[in-house]
Amino acid sequence: MVDVDGVVVVPRPGGWAANMEADLGLAAATLQTHFFRPHWPDVVMGRAGLHDRLAPVLAEHAPHLTSRAVADYWFAMDARLDETLLHDLADLRAAGVALHLATVQEHERAAYLWDTLSLRDRFDAMHHSAAYGCGKPDPAFFAAVEARTGYAPADLALLDDRADNVKAARAAGWRAILWDGTRRLADVLG
Repeated sequence: MVDVDGVVVVPRPGGWAANMEADLGLAAATLQTHFFRPHWPDVVMGRAGLHDRLAPVLAEHAPHLTSRAVADYWFAMDARLDETLLHDLADLRAAGVALHLATVQEHERAAYLWDTLSLRDRFDAMHHSAAYGCGKPDPAFFAAVEARTGYAPADLALLDDRADNVKAARAAGWRAILWDGTRRLADVLG
């Protein structure tokens, strides 16, 4: 199980929205205050649709933009793949290790990652929070992944950049490795 943001997808300096105001005429702070803070928990856990919550915010604060335009910009700016890690993971997969994504994502970006960035060609499955209604580090997420895959906890390992997720995976009986992107996968796996 491999996390997406901070592991497979490497953040841009300053974050994906660093140039959004210059590029789209929408301040990142406005989006944070009026969309992410009040609506993101429902969207990322699958209780509300991205466009259902984003469109009204834009109508009020940036009527020149559609929710599709903002999502397209966001997804494209937040899509820098760690090709070195992906190459190393491909070697593991070629050796017979099943590779899955385990990530906190809403449905639209999950589809973008899977289809547009073609992570479907590099991984066997994706497990994302909006599909399960819970996400890491909630123990329910780990239980849902186990139920969907049929793997026992001892057969699962997580590569993640957040210590709380690693701790939760270990508490669920998984092996887990904290990833910081500074070493090769083989060195981390030891």
